[in-house]
Amino acid sequence: MSPFVKIAIALIIVGVLLAVGGIATGVLGRRRRRKRRAKRTDGSVTLPNGEQTPSNPVLETAPCVAMSQAAPVAASAKRGGRRDEHGRLVFISESRVRFEIEDLLRASAEVLGSGNFGSSYKATLLEGSSVVVKRFKDMNGVGREDFSEHMRRLGRLDHPNLIPLVAYLYKKEEKLLITDYMCNGSLANLLHGGRGKALDWGKRLGIIKGTARGLAHLYDELPMLTVPHGHLKSSNVLLDADFRPALSDYALVPVLTATHAKQVMMAYKAPECVEAHGKPSKKSDVWSLGILILEILTGKFPANYLRQGSKGTTDLAGWVNSVVTEERTGEVFDKDMSVAGEDADSEMLKLLQVGLACCEADVDKRLDLKAAVTGIEEVREPEPASTSQGESKS
Repeated sequence: MSPFVKIAIALIIVGVLLAVGGIATGVLGRRRRRKRRAKRTDGSVTLPNGEQTPSNPVLETAPCVAMSQAAPVAASAKRGGRRDEHGRLVFISESRVRFEIEDLLRASAEVLGSGNFGSSYKATLLEGSSVVVKRFKDMNGVGREDFSEHMRRLGRLDHPNLIPLVAYLYKKEEKLLITDYMCNGSLANLLHGGRGKALDWGKRLGIIKGTARGLAHLYDELPMLTVPHGHLKSSNVLLDADFRPALSDYALVPVLTATHAKQVMMAYKAPECVEAHGKPSKKSDVWSLGILILEILTGKFPANYLRQGSKGTTDLAGWVNSVVTEERTGEVFDKDMSVAGEDADSEMLKLLQVGLACCEADVDKRLDLKAAVTGIEEVREPEPASTSQGESKS
């Protein structure tokens, strides 16, 4: 194991130990050295915005299955109930089998990456089930009671295109969020980590439709939020074995400091927010959806994901608009995206137009989410490939 990997693992472990202040560091250190194996995925990918994701998240030790086939998390024999004690994991659902911080420390761990909020790792518990532990360093906007209430609100969300929140840990200095593990990793990793050929036109359309449906559910269930998602981007779209998408890092604006939200969250990079005194709105989420659509269709990493926002000539929507205006639309679509079917080109162009309408700089002209979802759903999926009867005859 290289020194860099050891340092990365050590930082994650130190973060967990800090979050569990009541546990003796020396004892746990000896336990980890004796019982815990930690590693980082070989060949991690560093995206242009500095985020790190594993290049091949599908591990032999954890077979990749679809979300519908995934078993409930199981660690210890204790079930259900929420625990509000200081420094303890609080489970959202009564139906989930409970585990403790000690179980995470004994688990086999693998660093998944680091992003704007902090680091995350996959913990494979002794019984073989896996969860993702995310460490957030800048959630100091609210107190324990308000934070817990918001986490319970998120825990009540139930949609196949949203990553469910399993448990959380509250400390004043930082927070841990526990979610389910998605074996095909993030969309960003597939698009920009050398695995784009795994995503044909049909899969990409399915990912966009699932993303739009998950976002629509957030709008229906959390109407009180100015930006129901707030951080929609390809690294926060996770995929199961069948490449079905599930959104992560959603609805976190209420528990972040205003300054940090403005600095790192995608919705705050919409044109209306980059302007002086600009404020986000629900259409800021729609703008993020539009950028995601263009990223999926072009295979290009959006400069919009960079910390400086969407200023500059390399803005993805601006580039697509210029190419379309010059009637060079064929140059837009990702060359790694295999396409089958006579009508695929027209359907891809139809979806491209929806993406551009979502990225309209003028908020009044930009599609609202309902219109965007309707436009996306109207794009026809490619028909399954079939072998004609004549081909089998000699």
